[in-house]
Amino acid sequence: MYKNVSLADQVYEVIEQKILNGDYPVGEVLSESRLTEELSVSRTPIREALARLQNERLVETTAMGTVVLGITYQDVMDMYEIKMRLEPGVCVMAVEKMDAESLQKLEEIVEQQEFFEMKHNLDRLRNLDTDFHDMIYICCKSPIYQSVLSPIHHKLLKYRKASLENTDRSLHSVEEHRAIFEAIKERDKDKAEKLMLEHIRHAYESIRKGA
Repeated sequence: MYKNVSLADQVYEVIEQKILNGDYPVGEVLSESRLTEELSVSRTPIREALARLQNERLVETTAMGTVVLGITYQDVMDMYEIKMRLEPGVCVMAVEKMDAESLQKLEEIVEQQEFFEMKHNLDRLRNLDTDFHDMIYICCKSPIYQSVLSPIHHKLLKYRKASLENTDRSLHSVEEHRAIFEAIKERDKDKAEKLMLEHIRHAYESIRKGA
């Protein structure tokens, strides 16, 4: 089930995904014995993963055991505020530094999004949305900005999918990605910055209306 490279990392990613997807809801107790059985691993990587999740404030240790905190509505609003303040500038950095190979990969992501939007495959759309933003974070060539924005975007997983369940929003989101890509391709920094800010604001408003 897991790669040989860092079993604890693999276990962490599985548990994190289940928390962010809502498979492990807020308030649920995650015992080591339960997770060991569910994930078919020893207690050591479970303990390491839970320690990391506690540092990320996704779980907390209580008298009952390790309890899921998850992501609150205020957390979501705060994360979008950070994205609105930082991501447009990061997009400008990507315009300046993105090479031809990365540009081609970004276009391929957008083309796949357009295909799966027609199929209304929300899981693939959400995953491709992650790929799109991660590519921009990578191409800004700043490990600091990437280390701030990528985890935030990943933590918004469940909320991004809920937003995409609105047919109009899923279509508009893909159209916005296409427009951002074209601005990056044209090396138009001002346009890319403006479009990215609008894109994040629209996602924020969509989630806020659905809350």
